[in-house]
Amino acid sequence: MDLQEVQTQLTEWVNEAATVFHKVPGSAVLLRYVRSSYQNDPVRSAIELILVIFFIRYLLAPSYSTSKQNFIKLTEDEIDELVDEWVPEPLVAPQTALEETDMEKLPVLVGPTGPKSKLANGRTVTNLASYNFYNLNANEQIKEKAIQTLRAYGVGPCGPPQFYGTQDVHMKTESDIATYLGTEGCIVYAQAFSTISSVIPAFCKRGDIIVADRAVNYSIRRGLEISRSNIKWYNHGDLDDLERVMQKVVQEQSKKKLTRRFIVTEALFETIGDLNDLPRLVELKTKYKFRIILDETWSFGVLGRTGRGLTEAQNVDPTQVDMIVGSLAGPLCAGGGFCAGPRDVVEHQRLMGAAYTYSAALPAMLAMTASESLNVLQSNPEILLHCRENIRLMKGQLDPRSDWVVCTSAPENPIMLLVLKPDVVNARRLAIEDQERLLQECVDESLANGVLITRLKGWPISNSIGLKDGGWTVQPALKICITSGLSKKDIEKAGVTIRHAITKVMTKKTNNKLGLPTA
Repeated sequence: MDLQEVQTQLTEWVNEAATVFHKVPGSAVLLRYVRSSYQNDPVRSAIELILVIFFIRYLLAPSYSTSKQNFIKLTEDEIDELVDEWVPEPLVAPQTALEETDMEKLPVLVGPTGPKSKLANGRTVTNLASYNFYNLNANEQIKEKAIQTLRAYGVGPCGPPQFYGTQDVHMKTESDIATYLGTEGCIVYAQAFSTISSVIPAFCKRGDIIVADRAVNYSIRRGLEISRSNIKWYNHGDLDDLERVMQKVVQEQSKKKLTRRFIVTEALFETIGDLNDLPRLVELKTKYKFRIILDETWSFGVLGRTGRGLTEAQNVDPTQVDMIVGSLAGPLCAGGGFCAGPRDVVEHQRLMGAAYTYSAALPAMLAMTASESLNVLQSNPEILLHCRENIRLMKGQLDPRSDWVVCTSAPENPIMLLVLKPDVVNARRLAIEDQERLLQECVDESLANGVLITRLKGWPISNSIGLKDGGWTVQPALKICITSGLSKKDIEKAGVTIRHAITKVMTKKTNNKLGLPTA
């Protein structure tokens, strides 16, 4: 076949291919695009052709090399040897000696929790390790309401709120809390711990800015980690440092796309016990255009004339706080948590709040208990005054009179946190583990003398991963929970017992690391 015949054959093939191509729907449009593109910008046409060829080749190419083996073939003996040598990593870290001691000596109550509780060993002790601040779980009015609700609704809703688990008592509780706080709306969660850790990621996403106090509790830290937002920390309680961080954020964001910005903090800090300055927070929030997520887990039902929390105690309009998160499981003697705020904020969580959408709804009995407890607090504010008087009496027995500990909690806080004095820690060169051990001995000694107290458990915060907060360390502390269910005489007697237990532990020769004087 000569050259002329080859050219003729090729021409026929091209014409046949063109005829077939023209029969394809949309071929005319493609041809017009190619002609126009080639006339206007031939370089672009060439690049597009190369990309088409590359795409076709990529689709047809195998995902791995088929021409050579890229692995090492092991013998059966080598495989067996590797299997024998492999040691799986443990699911959890082994318990420390202190954790093992905690588990072995964990007191078990028999019967209801109250100011005087019976232990499994038969002893009756003064219970200062419970959040039953007002002894509401013994209130006959609340108990009667709870029993009536249990008989009418059963023991549980058996479904998430969004899947037919919502009952009229839930709506009533949400309405009661919103009215109590003075907000537009409220949403009730089934579990207190997961409330704030669900609220934060419901609104804060990747790329958002969150400025948080270094001393925030573990549930807040879990929420921050889940949100995947950019976390900025400010020194605990230092609102001047907070303003500095906020100014820096505003400057960094001035030339970038606008992002959502939040302040996340507590009203009454779980790990230290002190109060926040809410008026200043609201001022900074307005000035720098941030939103506030305020965790009132430990202040709701505690602060203010009628227990409405930090907003009532510091005379701040609740509508100036974007989200108020609280617990129903502490002083209200119920269960679950809540988030109160503007109506659109509340309704958004019914779809985006993970702990709300994917958890069974709060049992109706607990919802009714929360509503009735709020009613009792509003109608009997003297209960709070009695509790605060007992706080004053207990602090008078411990803080100024003890040579070893100091109270870091606010005067209105029924959870008294007692930490070792700095001069004691420095003089004896006590590490965190040493302080934990000494305080646990104080707890044991106090229990041996008939008073049940506990320690602040700070290890979850210290061991939490994923959040760089500049090395914040929780100070080990004794935790004493005051209740209005005890008389003044009982409180003073318990205070003396605790003080003597601390003194006895701290003056033991085995605990005096440097051989310092014991008195």
